[in-house]
Amino acid sequence: MSKEKTQEVLNQTVADLSKAAALIHQTHWYMRGSGFLTLHPKMDEFMDGLNDHLDEFAERLITIGGSPVSTLKEFDEKSKIELHPATWDKSMSERLQEVLNAYKYLAKLFQKGMDVAEAEGDAVTVDLYTVALGDVEKTIWMLEAELG
Repeated sequence: MSKEKTQEVLNQTVADLSKAAALIHQTHWYMRGSGFLTLHPKMDEFMDGLNDHLDEFAERLITIGGSPVSTLKEFDEKSKIELHPATWDKSMSERLQEVLNAYKYLAKLFQKGMDVAEAEGDAVTVDLYTVALGDVEKTIWMLEAELG
């Protein structure tokens, strides 16, 4: 059975994880205000987590015969995550809401990845998405708790 659809969703995941990490990095650099001392290092943890999953998904894509997108241009063209030049006029809450929205999008994408990989009989990819979805759901819970 061909795993074309699995390769396609894996490449979407590579692009979106890359763009989500850039959004979090932007948040990390541009945050100011209440909660800075705890949230600034938390953004590093979030970036590390996304980058760990990114590597796993890209390597899985290569393993099943695909070619991951790998340039900033490709990430930007393929990703569905919005990222605009930063300004200093956003509040901490607005920045965290953008991060939360990205994680909610990733949760939907990871569920789709699980469904597609399962339909194509790729249990290993299903497992990767399952673990990543658990991590993303935990981060969503933490961000929602922070935002109230």
